[in-house]
Amino acid sequence: MKLIIQIPCLNEAETLPIALADLPKQIPGIDVIETLIIDDGSRDETVAVARAHGVDHVVGFRGNQGLARAFMLGIQSCLERGADIIVNTDADNQYNGADIEQLVRPILEDRADLVIGARPIANIRHFSPIKKLLQKLGSWVVRRVSNTDVADAPSGFRAMSREVGFVLNVFSDYTYTLETIIQAGQKNLRVSSVPIRVNGDLRPSRLVRSITSYVRRSVLTMLRIFIVYRPLRFFLSMSVPPFLLGLALGGRFLLYYFQGDGGGHVQSLILAAVLLLVAFQTMLLAILADLQSVNRRLLEDLQQRERARRSGESEGQIASRHGRSSERPRDWATSA
Repeated sequence: MKLIIQIPCLNEAETLPIALADLPKQIPGIDVIETLIIDDGSRDETVAVARAHGVDHVVGFRGNQGLARAFMLGIQSCLERGADIIVNTDADNQYNGADIEQLVRPILEDRADLVIGARPIANIRHFSPIKKLLQKLGSWVVRRVSNTDVADAPSGFRAMSREVGFVLNVFSDYTYTLETIIQAGQKNLRVSSVPIRVNGDLRPSRLVRSITSYVRRSVLTMLRIFIVYRPLRFFLSMSVPPFLLGLALGGRFLLYYFQGDGGGHVQSLILAAVLLLVAFQTMLLAILADLQSVNRRLLEDLQQRERARRSGESEGQIASRHGRSSERPRDWATSA
């Protein structure tokens, strides 16, 4: 069993040595532990520091591409290097490295596919009251949208099985935290949380530069994922208000018409027609989006196969992963 701990980095030469020193060297049930650094266009000595401290793998971009893309590059790189379990942590050492054992345990025991480290939000001193409130509110919204029981959705401290790495996609350039949980829930993956500890604050967050910007981007990310994975439900829900309002206005016009006073209420008839037209067009859009989602699922299946092929898996292993082998007790294509 091989574990690779990936750490996205952007100008982390000062804090990276502390984070690396905090990582576990041995975990029961894990045969090999390796580290992988994703350099997101750092302009300091991050890469040199990583190599000097014995990091096993270094990948990255020439220029800054954003945390989400760095995260996905790390996932693909870990898969290509034979990881059975992937752990993502931060280079600022905000998460306690010793808790990685708690993260991977549910995966080792086949109780979860994706495990999120739940921080003690209420006890983190450098979090302002408004940030604590938004963290809790955001996690509640993600639980509702993803149909999971994640306690701390914005937490970047997480572990995933190899199979999860094959099926995850991140569309946002901003962050991966909320999107991957919603996506995992929509794919019926087993998502769980474990309590973790946090270390002292070494530097201000680079992701949450302003509360307003963070909330806006997070809401847009959740909305976009819901449209992608539940298009029929989303657009049908959007068509209900204009449809009901159009029916009400149309009924109002008919009521006046049969009372002999329809001439003075033509505006209601016109508005009702417009609203009903908008509703029916939205319903048609729902059908088209649902048909498009079928094509998306087929493309994701091909993408999963390509990722497996690039990671060196044989055709038999790929077929087994898709549930066509009697040797695999779990139909991954059905559960994902």
